Amino acid sequence: MAQNDNNGKMSREEAGRMGGEATAKNHDKEFYQEIGQKGGEATKNSQDSDFYQEIGKKGGEATSESHGKEFYQEIGSEGGKARGNSSDDNDGKMSREEAGRKGGQARKND
Repeated sequence: MAQNDNNGKMSREEAGRMGGEATAKNHDKEFYQEIGQKGGEATKNSQDSDFYQEIGKKGGEATSESHGKEFYQEIGSEGGKARGNSSDDNDGKMSREEAGRKGGQARKND
């Protein structure tokens, strides 16, 4: 049992880490997908569009700060390739479903 110098008591950080590790050993990927989906549904039902705009803005800013020009060139290139290979006859536009699938495939191949 991990202990710190707090009179033999475990810190909250240590307890949280150990609890998380124990949970991870007892549950599979599907468990985490299910609780993530439930959390997403609960958030959707309790938040408005301003919430999503704000977190999108924060995420975009964080990505911008942590990635350089090359990152954006690469994802633009991948997007262009995916659109160019689209088999849909939708004015040259790819469906969201196809874009997601191709994006996932591209990430998996990296």
